[in-house]
Amino acid sequence: MASRDCYDVVILGVGPAGLQAAVHAGRRKASVLLLGSARKSSLFTAHIENYFSLFNISGEEMLKRGTAQARQFGAEILEESVIGIAPAEDIFKVTTEGGSAVAAKSIIFATGSKRNTLGVKGEKDLLGRGVSYCVDCDGHFFRGQDVCVVGNESAAADGALTLMKIAGSVHLVCDRLEAAENLREEVYISGAVIHEGVRVETIHGDEAVEGVSLSDGRQIEVQGVFIELGAKGVLELALNLGVALDSEMKYIQTNKQQETNIAGIYAAGDICGMPWQMAKAVGEGCVAGMGAAAYAKKLKGRCRG
Repeated sequence: MASRDCYDVVILGVGPAGLQAAVHAGRRKASVLLLGSARKSSLFTAHIENYFSLFNISGEEMLKRGTAQARQFGAEILEESVIGIAPAEDIFKVTTEGGSAVAAKSIIFATGSKRNTLGVKGEKDLLGRGVSYCVDCDGHFFRGQDVCVVGNESAAADGALTLMKIAGSVHLVCDRLEAAENLREEVYISGAVIHEGVRVETIHGDEAVEGVSLSDGRQIEVQGVFIELGAKGVLELALNLGVALDSEMKYIQTNKQQETNIAGIYAAGDICGMPWQMAKAVGEGCVAGMGAAAYAKKLKGRCRG
């Protein structure tokens, strides 16, 4: 649970961009909350050999040091994923999978860019014809229809709950639902059909999705398949705020100050596009952290923790 109700800077992502942003925001005496898990950063399993002055060091060790450094400058870390961000006048309300809700004067997206795919037959061919990676983006196209959500964590759980208000029926396919306890309980009592301990092996359809085959041999007839692996993705969170993405809807657009088109929202690291290098992520995190802290200070007195 967060220690206060309002923070100057809330950072999504505990990788190199997010941690560097936290260090620089904290050095400017901003209150900082980092949301996410270092273990889910792509750096965690990497071995570093091309970063200035450091080589033959594991990503895990770098994240451990970076986390300690961010805490040294006052940042708090809550190992929960974000399931919602909403504007509240000139600040933002951030909701996590564990039920925490905090106000933020500024937001930094530092979530990385990896899109998790199933890698199953039919997924690529039927993308945009019933296969989607974004419930909030495409869910309204399936009003009254039968749909399937695939995933084990908060994105899938939240996606299933959203679709229960739109679709005719919702199937949730997962090895094991690992979202926060309160979010799991909401899903279990929602009326969604939960298929736990199985995997989707094939997505069927000629011109559009017609169904999925599960690893236990069963088939489910659905018109939509929403692949929501891991934590809630940047597409859902950013688009709901009106943040501008690139033409391919993959990356957040920023200027050289790492500002987005929405006042108070910044982005840094891989989520801003290539090259996917730690040096770039750290530099952009530095700029975003300083900018977000300065922006928050201009909102002095707007909210208090």
